[in-house]
This record gives sequence, C-alpha cells and structure tokens, in this order.
Amino acid sequence: MTKTPYTAPDFTLSDESGKVHALADYSGKWVVLYFYPKDDTPGCTTEACSLRDARDELAELGAEIIGISKDDASAHEMFKVKHSLNFTLLSDPQAMVITKYGAWGKKQFGVEGILRKTFIINPDGVVVKVYGRVTPVGHGEQIISDLKQLQNA
Repeated sequence: MTKTPYTAPDFTLSDESGKVHALADYSGKWVVLYFYPKDDTPGCTTEACSLRDARDELAELGAEIIGISKDDASAHEMFKVKHSLNFTLLSDPQAMVITKYGAWGKKQFGVEGILRKTFIINPDGVVVKVYGRVTPVGHGEQIISDLKQLQNA
C-alpha cells in the first residue's frame, strides 16, 4: 500500500443509470471512495447503510460518497432501491480501477477478490486517508470523525 498522501488514481466508470463519472468530476470536493465485494450481501449492505446514514453529515462537510464493485448497473440499481442508498455506485466489471487502488487481492482462505477498502480523497485529488480491511459496522461515523480531523489539520 502506498503511503499517504499521494495522487489518487484517475477513473472513468458508469453508474447504475449509465451516467459516466470520472474522478475529475469531483475536483474541489472531498470524496469518500469505497470498494466493496458484492451488492446486497450482509457485510456490504451493513457498510452501505452506514454510509447512507452518514451521507447528510458528510455532504455538509463537502464530501461525496462513491461506491465501486464489479456488479453491473442493474444489480446496483436494485441494491440502491432496496436499501434507499443516497449516493453513487459505479460498476468496474474488469476490476481495473479496483486493482489501481489496491482493492483486489487475497481474501479469507486464499481466494482472490475485492477487498473492503475506503479512501478519503481531498479536493486537490490527493488520497489523504486509507482504510484497509474495513469493518462495516459504524464505518460512516468513523469517516465523519476522520474527515473532520483532516479538514481541521
């Protein structure tokens, strides 16, 4: 893992409605970029709901939440509707961005897949905080606390 701070790898991916998003679209904003294994699985749902519940406070702090997995647009759309998710989900079916961010690797029992990781990117496009092996419960509150510290530093 690269030591922070470092320039965030660029990306261009489609969301659940087919709209294309690039990291450059968020220039001047804080970005909470999180990678997760699969839509509508227990841990991923817990994490997404924690971020959903933190979204308003994160927005007040000037931050946007973006989730990335290999799931397709229809899976993302169903996941968003089912859990009232209020942020962007992007599809990375070839895991190119997932790999760029170091969120692909060996998981439990040696199986390779998406690692649950979150990155806080500052308004200048610099990664200033990385959460490796995220615990889904309370992740939103943890990010709010850390973002406030980063903004006051």
